[in-house]
Amino acid sequence: MDRERLEDLFRTAVAAADPGRAIAAFLPARPRGRTVVIGAGKASAQMARAFEQQWGEPVDGLVVTRYGHAAPTERIEIVEASHPVPDEAGYLAARRMMAKVHGLSHDDLVVALISGGGSALLPAPGPGLSFEDEQAVTRALLASGMPIGMMNLVRNEISGIKGGRLAALAAPARVATLVVSDVAGDDPALVASGPTVPIAGSRAEVRHLVALYGLELPPAATALLASHDNEPPRPDDKRFAGNTVHIVASSALSLDAAAQRAKGHGLAAHILSDAVEGESRDVASVMAAIAREIGLRDRPFARPCVLLSGGETTVTMRGKGKGGRNAEFLLAFALAIDGVGGVTALAADTDGIDGSEDNAGAFADGTSAARMRAAGIDPRAHLANNDAWTAFHAIGDLLVTGPTGTNVNDFRAIIVR
Repeated sequence: MDRERLEDLFRTAVAAADPGRAIAAFLPARPRGRTVVIGAGKASAQMARAFEQQWGEPVDGLVVTRYGHAAPTERIEIVEASHPVPDEAGYLAARRMMAKVHGLSHDDLVVALISGGGSALLPAPGPGLSFEDEQAVTRALLASGMPIGMMNLVRNEISGIKGGRLAALAAPARVATLVVSDVAGDDPALVASGPTVPIAGSRAEVRHLVALYGLELPPAATALLASHDNEPPRPDDKRFAGNTVHIVASSALSLDAAAQRAKGHGLAAHILSDAVEGESRDVASVMAAIAREIGLRDRPFARPCVLLSGGETTVTMRGKGKGGRNAEFLLAFALAIDGVGGVTALAADTDGIDGSEDNAGAFADGTSAARMRAAGIDPRAHLANNDAWTAFHAIGDLLVTGPTGTNVNDFRAIIVR
């Protein structure tokens, strides 16, 4: 069945982003002094375990990951904290991490293991802000519908650790940053808001974004953005001169692996983009239109085929329902192909958790909306309430994988017969 094929493609994409396999090719030059490992993100624990196994020399360190995403390590401490809204565990871990890299020498090496989700897992309020202020900023960003790259520009300006500040604190030690990318375009400065990689943005740009999206920020955050305090280090800062940055896994690499796997299922694979952004329901309308065109006229691609895409869509919260951006994409997609045969879709988050619940994503086809109505669910009303999880749960079409140990963001696959 096509659902089994779609799930196989998803698992192939996730396997291609396995940190254990990816890190081996990017081990940094060994130092004369100490090796200190730091990190943050949904894949950071798996990255730490892989690095520890492959490094083969004494290390110590601290990485922070999301609750439920820990992995066993021998010498690198794993701390779990809250995502997407920061909690005290992340706040305390960030303070400890800053202390751990302080006072190192030219002979020492800091290895930073960074992956998506690290922005929330390393909260460190800038001057004048409280921890509660940073939580409030995060909630405002999450509800805004702002693309992740823009969110991280805002976070950078109000943080004491993001935007390269952690690497600046580690100077004069050399910093080698290994990144599992979850952002469109794979800019390492935007993954986890770049704690060890400076962001080439400006405070004026951030003030414009705040006004454009109508963000209601705490007074302390607004005051900081209006000032010249807490200016982030620039990319040409001499403290970063000897540092290295490598993308070890990304959506592009995972989509390539899935496309190769699709050939074994007799499907021509077409990668539309690894950097799709925009409102989930709007992206769904476009994808559904392409699928219908293929089904009706064999253009722009001939059947049978699978359409693959990655990136990170967004949801502007208007209701109070449950779910994530992939389920919302699929609910809008299901409505757009209601009654259309030969089209089956999967959308899921490669970290195994889509939004607020325990599912990675869900499946949809031309019968989904009708089956929801038969189960007493009004799919349009649930979409309006941002309650896609409930709609797919009612018809048993959620995909539950548990945490995968990596994170290269959204994975979408649409088979057209």
